[in-house]
Amino acid sequence: MTGSSIGMQEQDRSEREKFENELKAILKAGNDAGVLMRVIGSLAFQMHCQQFGYLQQAMGRAYTDIDFAAYNNQVNQIQKLLQSMGYVENREVFISTEGERAIFDKPGSGLHIDIFYEKLDFCHTIYWKDRLEVDSPTIPLAELLLEKMQIVQINEKDVIDTIMLLLEHPLGDEDRETINIKRTSGDCLIAVGDTRLASVLFSNVEHIGPVDSNNFSLRVITCERNSKNTVTSGNIQDSQLSIGLLINEFRHQLGWHDHHGRHCPSELHPDGMLRCDRTFF
Repeated sequence: MTGSSIGMQEQDRSEREKFENELKAILKAGNDAGVLMRVIGSLAFQMHCQQFGYLQQAMGRAYTDIDFAAYNNQVNQIQKLLQSMGYVENREVFISTEGERAIFDKPGSGLHIDIFYEKLDFCHTIYWKDRLEVDSPTIPLAELLLEKMQIVQINEKDVIDTIMLLLEHPLGDEDRETINIKRTSGDCLIAVGDTRLASVLFSNVEHIGPVDSNNFSLRVITCERNSKNTVTSGNIQDSQLSIGLLINEFRHQLGWHDHHGRHCPSELHPDGMLRCDRTFF
């Protein structure tokens, strides 16, 4: 892996902690002020992947900003909150996107915040309606997966985040620490394994233990069909089986078996990252 692409560079523990600690402070301040903001992006994956989160740092996946999903009926509250914490808003972004996106910077700190109101709209659209209340402090796992799978030309950092999420969490029909596969074929417009979405294949893991770019290679294949084709229950089941087989093989290569188990929701990440359950605040 190279350090030339955004989000792919060496990042020491102190720099990572700067982002993690700032996120903790923002979430606490938001909760105290009654502001609903849910974490997306690299930090959200770290928070939800307590067992496999180490892959980010081991493979050079760096934090570059702090991303949130929010509702537009709290725009003014969010602006006041972040301004009180020393952030300055780039009003041109908010105006040019007609209120769909806001960018804040904290001068002299290297900290940057990106907020997506109501939806994430890039290659495909993922709507937040009635979903930000489902999980905390991040968006639900299904939307985290869709956040990456909506990218037509997926890159290294997004592949790493996706691998972590799929290794850590089962697929199912609920949201509690589960990737709700039904959500990926509903109102979100796209589905796991749907057309023009990335299918991640893992190969050449040479030994058990922490993984880095020298012993781990990724192959990304994208489909070129119409992304709006209907997804049937059979498609979902096939995707679930395919993903499950890939994950099981990757787990085996990493030396993780059933007896290892997962961190329960109340445990802290080994590196001291945020606890991800509904008692976080």
